[in-house]
Amino acid sequence: MHTQEDPTAWLASALVGREDGFVELRLHRKRQRSVAVEKGRVDAAMSTEHSGVGVRVLEGGTFGFASTGSLEIEAIRRAIDDARSAARASAGLRRARIENLAPAQLARGRFEVPGYDELEGRSLEELLQLVLSTEARARASSGSVDSASCAYTEVLEEKAIVTTDGARAWLRHVRPELRVGAIARDGAQLQRGSRSVGATGGWECLFRAAGADQLADEAARIAVDRLGAGYPEGGRKRVLLSPALVGLLTHEAIGHTVEADFVQSGSCAAGKLGQRVASELVTLCDSGASEYTDGAGGTLPVDDEGVFAGRTAIIEQGVLKNYLHNRESAAHFGVAPTGNGRAWEYQNEPLIRMRNTYIEPGTSTFEQLLEGIEDGYLLDGPANGQADANGEFMFGTQEAYHVKNGVVGPLLRGVNLSGRAFDVLASVDGVGRDFRWDLGSGHCGKGQPAKVDAGGPWVRCEVLLGGRG
Repeated sequence: MHTQEDPTAWLASALVGREDGFVELRLHRKRQRSVAVEKGRVDAAMSTEHSGVGVRVLEGGTFGFASTGSLEIEAIRRAIDDARSAARASAGLRRARIENLAPAQLARGRFEVPGYDELEGRSLEELLQLVLSTEARARASSGSVDSASCAYTEVLEEKAIVTTDGARAWLRHVRPELRVGAIARDGAQLQRGSRSVGATGGWECLFRAAGADQLADEAARIAVDRLGAGYPEGGRKRVLLSPALVGLLTHEAIGHTVEADFVQSGSCAAGKLGQRVASELVTLCDSGASEYTDGAGGTLPVDDEGVFAGRTAIIEQGVLKNYLHNRESAAHFGVAPTGNGRAWEYQNEPLIRMRNTYIEPGTSTFEQLLEGIEDGYLLDGPANGQADANGEFMFGTQEAYHVKNGVVGPLLRGVNLSGRAFDVLASVDGVGRDFRWDLGSGHCGKGQPAKVDAGGPWVRCEVLLGGRG
């Protein structure tokens, strides 16, 4: 990043004499460190760094984009000219012109999420030792564990965002994550268990729910226990979803359908504003802040358009209230931007992306939620999944437990759960009072990656389970 005390002032100097129309500059420096170990062998230990400036110009009713890896003022000015030329060249091909951008509460000043200096000060050797000891613990936890793996990654970012209509924001944050996997063997049978955590912030945020040793123990336990686990009965069942699965549902099956660009393309949420789409117990939100507890993996105070990234209530007491917007889509719908314009690298244009997506906690205790299940299942541990623009989803789980009259039985092998997201939310009849972020590791993909998080309380609802019999 440029060494001046205020990088936004330096970046704004590139706009001098070139302020016709709307211009957006985003200076972005990203550093990444990662270490990975499998079976006691170091597979990767690397550190990378790159920086540059992304430029958008609005002209002729369309955006033009360009970028440069040089931080020289003249290189940035050439990129502005290139972006303007791209806009002019493509203006005649655009079906719907961008008449204007929605007015927004544009950020000015310095914004920093705690933890940056702490993790920047940790050596690569220290991180490698963490990964080595965590993998060794998982591998040694049981004679049935055949192999184990562990990987740590952190991304340190600094950004300066300047626009001709008033944004002057400088921000920095760090996003660490740790993944542990174990494979247990019984003859020819293999079963896998895994645990992962991701956060925005320092060590305390990353391990707020469980330490590295506990993650290793849990990954190994799941793998070993699955060797002798039976299979659940398939069919439509009342289930208790863990915060991790609630997060997966809210992000994949709901969140993407309410991103305004997907809405304009005809997602299942199109035309449903003001309609009841869920139980009145459900309030579902997306926020740039880490609500209820610190460290959510998608935390950002300002988006990549310079807009404050506040809380947006998507579903409020069962009624669909809002979509997620950047400045372009907000102008189309006649609403305020929600701070969801995000870009992964300086070479990428901002897209509408989620931040931290969740269901708000309710009033029920965990015991009360269990008591309401006569014959169903407790599900935990997302394994994989997919969803489409219709809100139809299918997710895998690592853990399933039969629940009979409120009593939890032994572990069963993970099952697939499926359904239509809005139908599942309409079936909700219990929402827990405890809250947890639990989807901060990995990336969301939508043309480019994004760090997000999702979570919520334990939620009781009805889904279709895939099983035997």
